[in-house]
Amino acid sequence: MRAVLDYCTGGTERQLAAGAVVVTEGGTTGHLYVLMQGKLEVLKGEMVVATVTEPGAVLGEMSVLLGQPHTATVRACSDAVVYEFEDAASFLAQEPGVALLIAKMLAQRLNVANTYLADLKRQYAGHGTHLAMVGEVLQSMINLPPLEVSPGSDRQSDPRM
Repeated sequence: MRAVLDYCTGGTERQLAAGAVVVTEGGTTGHLYVLMQGKLEVLKGEMVVATVTEPGAVLGEMSVLLGQPHTATVRACSDAVVYEFEDAASFLAQEPGVALLIAKMLAQRLNVANTYLADLKRQYAGHGTHLAMVGEVLQSMINLPPLEVSPGSDRQSDPRM
């Protein structure tokens, strides 16, 4: 995603101290962020699900593109610098090159998720456990209209995992 750095004009450079929150899960900002330097962590609830260190990494894109609240919290692990675009939707409309880079990144993420889910489906087919329903998840990812997609689960986590 380093190619995104070429488009970082017209926004605001923000210095973040370690521990600073960039976006809050469930909040809405309409902002897009590009990591310039430092280390950020992505949290779902209290669980760290990813660490971001690559300059040019984009944050807040799902919220902007879906017009929905942020799906995770992003917090600085160390002092960091991000570039912030306050009106991200307008920025993406004016810079289709960035929109295409983000689309490629999201397609790559979806490919990884699909590959992982397909592997789980193969491994647990016929086992009768909750993991056997992965095929239904894969099918629903394809068939649901965008407005009906509601990520998450109302089931309790399996304590064995």
